[in-house]
Amino acid sequence: MTPAFKGFVRRWVLPFADPRQLASVVLLPKFFLELKRYRSRAAGESVAWHDAYPCLSDQVTRTPFDPHYFYQGAWLARRLSLTNPSLHVDVGSSVAMVSVLSAGVPMVFLDYRPLAVKLSGLQSVAGNAAILPFQDVSVLSLSSLHVIEHVGLGRYGDPLDPDGTRRAAVELQRVLRPGGRLFLSVPVGRERVCFNAHRVHAPRTIQSFLPALRLHSFALVDDGGRFREDASFEAASDLEYGCGMFEFVKAHG
Repeated sequence: MTPAFKGFVRRWVLPFADPRQLASVVLLPKFFLELKRYRSRAAGESVAWHDAYPCLSDQVTRTPFDPHYFYQGAWLARRLSLTNPSLHVDVGSSVAMVSVLSAGVPMVFLDYRPLAVKLSGLQSVAGNAAILPFQDVSVLSLSSLHVIEHVGLGRYGDPLDPDGTRRAAVELQRVLRPGGRLFLSVPVGRERVCFNAHRVHAPRTIQSFLPALRLHSFALVDDGGRFREDASFEAASDLEYGCGMFEFVKAHG
């Protein structure tokens, strides 16, 4: 398969193979009309139809975003700007978020599937969230956002373990130093296992996994995508799929 053919498949076949994009097919006539108009105005510019890349679902009135990932990244960035750690360790969070945060805070990023990049301020290591390769009480600033709900479900090739979320939480607690902070997010609401995507937990269940840590703050994205900077656990009790953001501190002694 030639690179040109691969590019054609990527631009013209894969977008319409996604069931979520099928409705956009009705916009193809408009696309071809605009392509014709553009070519008539683009004197001297090569605008071959086979090089076209139809993006038919992007014409919306508001910029789309995933509320969980948008707000949790903003939440963590603001907290790190206040705590200003000399080194921050992240376990499995969004690589896009980690790449940006590493510009301001030196970071170690751990993932079950190693991140093969070279970037100043960022060190990538391979590891399992349920068996962290860090010594006891060795990390002062630690995060794991939208991660531990996946552990043990086999989604990423990890071993099946019904106790995966709790086991990962205990590991995060183990490696955190006294006085250290853990920034943790998970789906919250009606407790259940959505095999093999993720689990959803009640906030108090997550807190029960971390008896050596004190809850410092709790933020929430509700089912409507609304962010609450200071929320109660009760606000998450009736949610179907919210995002709870926990800031924990490990006590001295």
